[in-house]
Amino acid sequence: MATRAAASGRRAICQRLTTVVAPNAFGTDPTMSMEQTLDEIFDDANGDLAVGDLESAVEKYRRCVQIAPDFFDGWHALGMSLMKLGRFPEAIEAGKKAVELRPNDQIGWTSLSLFYNRAGNIKEAEAAGAKAKILSWGGKIAGT
Repeated sequence: MATRAAASGRRAICQRLTTVVAPNAFGTDPTMSMEQTLDEIFDDANGDLAVGDLESAVEKYRRCVQIAPDFFDGWHALGMSLMKLGRFPEAIEAGKKAVELRPNDQIGWTSLSLFYNRAGNIKEAEAAGAKAKILSWGGKIAGT
């Protein structure tokens, strides 16, 4: 769920940036136009996620964060998709990047806790979960 600030930030990035779709092994992906904005790629990835095409969603979310490395929603969605695929180490790395970008985002810490939990890293899961709980009480994460 994007906040107004996040949506506004994505629009600003889209106004400055378009990307040319990289060719696949058989040439250009016929399902995509030659130029897409960050929002279009992100929306396509969300559609792939909704219909269960997780590999395609991961590819598109990766493209989003390559275009805009400070795109919290892209990192968060990438982590969730990777987790659903059972690729827990990659999901954890995406989750860490998300909370690095927004250290006071409760959903970011909750998701990172879930990624750690699924990977069997209980100590790290509890630490991330504690940060989410602090944020739910209205607190802030130290150093931010």
